[in-house]
Amino acid sequence: MKLAVIGARVHSGWAAILAVTSTGGKDRRRYPYEVIDRRRIVIVDSSVVGANQPYHFAENLELPDAGQYLANCSAASGRLASAAVRGMVEELRVRGFQVPSCAILQAAGRPLPSLADTLASHALIHTAEGEFFRRILRQACESQGIAVTAIRERDLADRANAVFGSAAAGIQQEIAGLGRSLGPPWTQDQKTAAMAAWIVLADLCGHTHSKAPSS
Repeated sequence: MKLAVIGARVHSGWAAILAVTSTGGKDRRRYPYEVIDRRRIVIVDSSVVGANQPYHFAENLELPDAGQYLANCSAASGRLASAAVRGMVEELRVRGFQVPSCAILQAAGRPLPSLADTLASHALIHTAEGEFFRRILRQACESQGIAVTAIRERDLADRANAVFGSAAAGIQQEIAGLGRSLGPPWTQDQKTAAMAAWIVLADLCGHTHSKAPSS
């Protein structure tokens, strides 16, 4: 089976995910990678009040109730994310692809304090929600035996340079132009997810110019 890697950029309640593979240099493109799947997955139960922004909703609850509410949201979102990832992986497997890895884009990775302190700060509430849904997707991938590489968005260019060397700028241009052949949506979500996935795939396939720093 051919190798494929998932790339993901996560938002509150949903994620843009795609899968990339290597063409093995058999086409005429300079950079032998291609996008073989892309989709928008919903990772929030819309029937649960406030679940799209769970920390915002929990802010107005008593602390014990807030903790229970967040746990319930996590369980519901986890089931949805696992089903979505499993469905994607199974479809790719039918097409002859094995998916050993996933690259998930991260924010700054600021450590969060206690739940009480988090809910007391509007800025931390936003941070916590981002981490909440990224954690959900990470756990969904790991439940399918998929290794997850976290790449901070602000480090993406440096990681690309470390892996692809002088070819990094050309690869970025190629990714930016893929929307012309793939069609919409091809926004920053898909572009950054594709670059993250290509970095991980290049490492797996030994297409690197130098070793990427560990996540």
